[in-house]
Amino acid sequence: MTIELNFTILFASVIAGAVPIVLAALGETITEKAGLINLSLDGSILLSAMTAFVVAFETDSLVMGFVSGAAAGAMVAAVVAVFSIYLGQSQVAVGFVLTLMTRDLAYFMGNSYSRLQGPQVWPLPIPLLKDIPFLGPVFFNHNLPVYLSLLLIAFCWWYIYRTPRGLELRAVGEHPGAAYARGISPQKVQLFYAVCGGLLVGLAGAAFSLSVKPGWGRPQGAEGTGWIALAIVIFGGWHPIKVALGAYFFSFLQVLGIYLQGWFPSVPAQVFQVAPFPLMIFTLLLMGLVQKDSVLRRVENKPWMKSVIKIFSGTAPSSLGRPYKPD
Repeated sequence: MTIELNFTILFASVIAGAVPIVLAALGETITEKAGLINLSLDGSILLSAMTAFVVAFETDSLVMGFVSGAAAGAMVAAVVAVFSIYLGQSQVAVGFVLTLMTRDLAYFMGNSYSRLQGPQVWPLPIPLLKDIPFLGPVFFNHNLPVYLSLLLIAFCWWYIYRTPRGLELRAVGEHPGAAYARGISPQKVQLFYAVCGGLLVGLAGAAFSLSVKPGWGRPQGAEGTGWIALAIVIFGGWHPIKVALGAYFFSFLQVLGIYLQGWFPSVPAQVFQVAPFPLMIFTLLLMGLVQKDSVLRRVENKPWMKSVIKIFSGTAPSSLGRPYKPD
């Protein structure tokens, strides 16, 4: 097997394996851009994965499976939003409780469907484009969820930064009082984008059980994905494209771990399975360090270093985690 073919397979695996993390991270980016934190991602992904598999199994319809998975994610996000926005409860507390509850609920309700053979998404290569050297196998020889995740990256960036609705979204996340003075209802906007973000998180769960790791069981393999998605939102500075790059970086670490197991068989496999998580934490710490004022002052006269730091910099929405209550 040639080196070029190895790299092609590696990058194609990264693109395919990152789909759930990309969808979940984009969903949380939209939600947090509106000023709301949804910590229920990890449990919501598991519940959506179970719901999608069970519905697809019973109806023999992948479309119904994805729709039901998205609906499950949206409902969990709506609970977080309602309790926070309208009932004044802590977003962190509600989200944390929900992630534990939905995880146990998923395993309990899906127990009878464990290890069953069910429907799964098959590859759908794009004619002509799939024959382009390197780019074809990497980007155009996948299934529909992969193509959807790639399109959503561009769509989220365009929507947030190039449309009036996106401007409203950012205004509510940064200055809800000013948005309210302009006739925008911050509460309705936050509820709407919490549900939209939940839909993408639900699709992430469905992508796990119907595409990336078809089937349902315990463990499912999706455990921890929600927490990683939350970290990647910070990693990407709440910017859709940077967030997606963070998701692909984490997927790359996971796929690389599989290769390293073959290259170093004497090292326990668990080392390579766990390695991406501390590496991601280290990367987040490094990003936080380079954004400190002392570091920025040192690179003031070094344009190339300032450009690199700017790429990885990002600021959280000003009202993140603080629901707005109109007087």
